[in-house]
Amino acid sequence: MVEIVTIGIVVLDDVLPIAVPLVPGEKHRARRIETVVGGNAANAARAIARLKGRARLIARIGDDAAGRELQARLEQEGIDLSLSQVVEGTATSRSAVIVEPDGARTIVNHLDPALPDQPAWLPGTLPANTAVVLGDTRWEAGARHLFIRARRAGIPAVFDGDRKPQDLELIDLASHVVFSEQGLAELSGSADAAEGLARVARGRSGFYAVTAGSAGVYSFQAGRVRHHPGFPVVAVDTLGAGDVWHGAFALGLGEGMGLDRAIDFASAAAALKCTRPGGGAGAPHRHEVDDFLARHGAGMNGERRQ
Repeated sequence: MVEIVTIGIVVLDDVLPIAVPLVPGEKHRARRIETVVGGNAANAARAIARLKGRARLIARIGDDAAGRELQARLEQEGIDLSLSQVVEGTATSRSAVIVEPDGARTIVNHLDPALPDQPAWLPGTLPANTAVVLGDTRWEAGARHLFIRARRAGIPAVFDGDRKPQDLELIDLASHVVFSEQGLAELSGSADAAEGLARVARGRSGFYAVTAGSAGVYSFQAGRVRHHPGFPVVAVDTLGAGDVWHGAFALGLGEGMGLDRAIDFASAAAALKCTRPGGGAGAPHRHEVDDFLARHGAGMNGERRQ
């Protein structure tokens, strides 16, 4: 099993699906309420564990009932929390997530400002057998800590650029940077994914890409933008799909997949997640992704049969 270390935010999400599109300022009735583990790093770790990787999550957790519930749920998934920190006197991050009929989601999050920013408790070297590290914009000091050590160790560091980072050096410290459309637009100033990616990637080394939902993925390789088509599915809940994509992509790199194969592997995992409710709890298992790729003609070399 390949070990992937993720670092960043962990959240307890209250997911509320509604029957009609969200209208700001109006009252809506949810069809149900489901409480799930969320957050970029936590969702990625869960995806890695279900895809037969060894997942280690580093996060700051409040010393409250929500934090204890989070820990129990994550450990049930086989995720190693030994380097996470329960911070006395703080609240665990919580979110309210509104899911519309087409799967689109609106998130309102609270992150306790008393949670420590600097990961002073972490060791100066990466855990033994670490193959890839993955960090997000929700805890940039933590991501920096891992990226620097990954560079020293010569292993891949994947940056989940779901928002424009305050610490722009993270983009250069990481070996692989994959933006959300929003994060790339905020950074590049362009709403066009391909154009924005070219603006950011030109003149930089490393691998750069952007996930564009059902449109697939755009990557910048060999000085040009390439398009990797998405897989057609009927989406019921897109919450956590980007996190699942990043976790699967990091695992693919750790397993030695080529870039095109790793992108297809991650896109298949994210597509399957979108067909299921419950945010990141809908992350698929390895056999499901392998079967999905086989049905859609995605070969081991990353090329799809026509």
